[in-house]
Amino acid sequence: MDNNSLRELETRVSQTLETTPFIDIHTHLFSPSFVKLGLWGIDELLTYHYLEAELFRSASIHPTRYWTLNKTQRADLVWDTLFVRNAPISEATRGVITVLQALGLDANTRSLAPVREFFRSLKLTDHIARVFQLAGIREAVMTNDPLDSEEAAMWMSGARAEPPFRAALRLDRIINEWDAHWKALESQGYAVQQDCGGETLSEVRRFLAAWVTRMEPAYMAVSLPDTFFFPVDDSRTRLIRDSVLPSCREFNLPMALMIGVRRQVNPLLKNAGDAVGEADLRSLENLCREFPDNRFLVSVLSRENQHELCVYARKFSSILPFGCWWFLNNPSLVDEITRMRLEMLGTSFIPQHSDARVLEQVIYKWRSSRQTIAPVLANAYRLLVESGRDITPEDIQKDVTRLFRTNFEHFLENS
Repeated sequence: MDNNSLRELETRVSQTLETTPFIDIHTHLFSPSFVKLGLWGIDELLTYHYLEAELFRSASIHPTRYWTLNKTQRADLVWDTLFVRNAPISEATRGVITVLQALGLDANTRSLAPVREFFRSLKLTDHIARVFQLAGIREAVMTNDPLDSEEAAMWMSGARAEPPFRAALRLDRIINEWDAHWKALESQGYAVQQDCGGETLSEVRRFLAAWVTRMEPAYMAVSLPDTFFFPVDDSRTRLIRDSVLPSCREFNLPMALMIGVRRQVNPLLKNAGDAVGEADLRSLENLCREFPDNRFLVSVLSRENQHELCVYARKFSSILPFGCWWFLNNPSLVDEITRMRLEMLGTSFIPQHSDARVLEQVIYKWRSSRQTIAPVLANAYRLLVESGRDITPEDIQKDVTRLFRTNFEHFLENS
């Protein structure tokens, strides 16, 4: 392939990625009916835990002092430290610059006053529509915890996942923290026990059925530690085996497994204090063998686990790898992981999700993902052309749509 043909191919791939609306399959955003649970605006962007972790590397303030400041003061400190006194060249800080530029704001300002005034002037529903358009997404899946008392109260009072949002039933407190949360189910009239004895497992299924009916989720989900192993003799194994996965089969829902978190390595940093660990993915092998009729969306947090996940996906079609999660959401790693997945899985995976906790983050996260993935996909096509197979614009469009939309849609529909 000559240079002109290669440039034309790269341009075609970039244009197709730019013009194809994606589905963001995992976020922490909320539809407007959840009112204050949804985070948006400049102060939320600047006090996001990625930036707070960076702050403590560049500022002398101690975390305990930082947490005594109000949100506006914390945002001012982050801005002054990471954007005024230092060039914002990390992925997270550069992302804020991308958002400001996309919204027509001055990314070189030293004062946040005009930026705050801009956000105060917005109507949220209109702003959501504009942000989704700028991000190139048509739908976003939320993260919804039925044991979060504030969120549960909103669901019970009629809040719903209005389009372009969909719900996902998050089960971390049930699966990972049963000892701390079983009484929350008991208080709602479910006959559960701390040791998972008696009617506990069937009662958890009854609880899940009620919330599936209420939320109409796209899938159930859990974030698991790097120490997770299945099966072992503990409440987590019993709940997964006898409550959660049977419920997924009953309601034809995939189970999303996000594996590899090490919580609170540095508790002084609060949400910024979590880290990453390599997991034993034989758990995934065991789950797929024991539950061949279940489907698993899987994302692993450790770079070291990525190749193994691809191998397991080749062995079990019930696995759909998705995204470059959390600490992996950096262009160099997205490039590496996407190349490997294309080489091993073709287009039978989901390259990315935003994991956005603040609304405007979807703008920079999806722009960065498109910019990073475009040359990776173009290179795969170059190799194919050099091997003797032509690539048409229709081929490119079909592949991009599959990677960022229909793989997810078909996985949800599969029975």
